[in-house]
Amino acid sequence: MRFGVVVFPGSNCEQDVVHAVRLLGFEADYVWHQDSDLDGFDAVVLPGGFSYGDYIRTGAVARFSPVMSEVVRFAEKGRPVLGICNGFQILTEARLLPGALLRNRGLKFICRPVHLRVDGSCSWLDLPMGTVLKIPINHNEGNYVCDEAVLSQMRENGQVVLRYCEKDGSSAGAGSAPNGALDDIAGICNERGNVFGLMPHPERVVDPITGGNDGQAFFTTVVRRLAEFES
Repeated sequence: MRFGVVVFPGSNCEQDVVHAVRLLGFEADYVWHQDSDLDGFDAVVLPGGFSYGDYIRTGAVARFSPVMSEVVRFAEKGRPVLGICNGFQILTEARLLPGALLRNRGLKFICRPVHLRVDGSCSWLDLPMGTVLKIPINHNEGNYVCDEAVLSQMRENGQVVLRYCEKDGSSAGAGSAPNGALDDIAGICNERGNVFGLMPHPERVVDPITGGNDGQAFFTTVVRRLAEFES
C-alpha cells in the first residue's frame, strides 16, 4: 500500500502524514505540486498547511496546481483521496467535495483537541456510528457552509462522516463546532465515498507518544478496503 502525499508551497503537515503512514507499516512518498503523474500510488493525501499563503481564498490557488488535474482524474476513477485541513479546503475549491470553508466564528485561529462523533462511513473511515474521537484542530478557516439543498442531500446519502460534539458524544444546543461550522460538520465525503475531507488532523494522533491513537483508523481502513477490493 503506497500513499502519495502532495506538497504545495506553504504546506506544513506533509511530514506528519508521511510519518503517520510509515509508522503504521505502509509506504508513503511526497508528490510535488508541479508533478502530474500519480501512477504507482494507491491513495492520495492533501495535507494541511497554508498552500500559496492562503492568498485569495484558502485552497483557491492550489486548486490550479498541475498535480490537481491528476488528483481529479484519480478521484474520478474511484481511487481514494483524503484532504486534511487545508487539503479539505482544496478539495472544495476543486469541486471534488461540496460546500466551502469560511473564517472561524469569532475570527480567531483555533488550535486544540476537539471531540468528534462518527456519523457516517467512507473508504477512509468505517468506525461504528456514534464512536467519539479526540483529535486536534489547527485552522483559521474551518467554518463549513453549504446551501440547504446540498446539506439535505448529504444527510440523506450519509455523506457527513464526522461532526463536532461534546465529550459524551452529544451535541450542544447552540452547536458544538468551535469554528461555527454548519450542522457541526467536521468532515464529509463525496457520494461515491472515495473522496474524504476533514478539518481535524488525524495524523497527529497516530503515534501514542503524541497523545493517543484515535487517528489510526483514518489510514488503516482504506488499506483494508483496498485489499478487500483487490482480493
